[in-house]
Amino acid sequence: MPSTERLYYNDSHLIEFEAQVIDASERVSGWTAVTLDRTAFYPTGGGQPSDTGTLNGTRVVECIDDEDNRILHVLQGRAPAVGSVVKGRIDWLRRLDHIQQHTGQHIFSQAFVTLFNAPTRSFRVLEESCEIDVDLKNPTNEVIERAIELANNVVWEDREIVIHQVNPEEAASLPLRKEPAREGELRLIEIQGFDLTPCGGTHAYRTGEVGMIAVRSWERAKGLTRIEFVAGIRALNDYRKANKSARAAAALFSAARDDSPSLAARAIEENKELHRKIRALEEIAARVEAAELLGTAEPSATGVKIVCKTFADRDAESLKHLAHALIGAPQTVALLGSYDKGAARLVFARSVDAPGDMNVLMRDACALIDGRGGGKPDLAQGGGKKVEQLSEVIEQIRQRLI
Repeated sequence: MPSTERLYYNDSHLIEFEAQVIDASERVSGWTAVTLDRTAFYPTGGGQPSDTGTLNGTRVVECIDDEDNRILHVLQGRAPAVGSVVKGRIDWLRRLDHIQQHTGQHIFSQAFVTLFNAPTRSFRVLEESCEIDVDLKNPTNEVIERAIELANNVVWEDREIVIHQVNPEEAASLPLRKEPAREGELRLIEIQGFDLTPCGGTHAYRTGEVGMIAVRSWERAKGLTRIEFVAGIRALNDYRKANKSARAAAALFSAARDDSPSLAARAIEENKELHRKIRALEEIAARVEAAELLGTAEPSATGVKIVCKTFADRDAESLKHLAHALIGAPQTVALLGSYDKGAARLVFARSVDAPGDMNVLMRDACALIDGRGGGKPDLAQGGGKKVEQLSEVIEQIRQRLI
């Protein structure tokens, strides 16, 4: 069976075409995959998702490259008969988005090569953004901003983009940005005076169609620098979301949008200081509370005071403060618990001269409340889901220490 002629190779802006159905096969999904003698639909590949659209009004939900250099059009609906002529239509906004992202990637990747001799190792078009993995050794915000500035200058210069078909011998003599991924005749995408790369994807006529390129974030990943970026329509949508978030944050401070980062940083520092003061006060309160609890605790037959107490809505840190205050007294064991929103937590502690392995006791207690925990012989903590059994479990542990 002959291969599919790829109309998008010569014109990425072609969105309507006619073709003949040469094959049809059922997919696991229950839908039908149709093969045409020619198509403008781009199949998934090279980090770029496939086009979608219609064939004679029936939805094309995905396009796939098969092993025989044919393109399968997966249809959501009744398939046309083999031998019939169909009219295809590409979803233009999706195609335009992919044109902008893919062309933007070529420009952005070449910017890193031009400035830092840092090649791109992989590229992915995601749902809302794109990623490139760049072999950039010492990434910084300043370095990445330099690449973005160069890339956008190339976009705004509105340079022409030309498609070339060359044989392997011709390709070997050209300054390609990356090695070809296939043998035989190659399709090269040339961005005038800037980039020359073998690629089978859909691209703009001129760089100005990309609009602009913006970086959302970057990180070190597997020895490379992973950069998340957006171009064109996505850059505009990303700005709208970021601007909305920035204005909402500024409104909380009754301040101008660009003042909110410094005000938020100050608020965080003030909150940390307040948190430190609260913890210091909690430690003081814990010592007073511990004295009251110790005053009412009856010594066991061995002379050990076992303090058992269950609280509502008390966090683990507060329980630990109280436990430490209690075991400051000699011959003391603290068995403390708290609960909130369907979760139980435990802290067990003993003074240096009191008996019992708190780690072992904690593991046993957590098993009874469907949880987990542990620690050291003198201090352990944990939690579980069975809140209703919390008091009963603490009592069982107390009985083991009497």
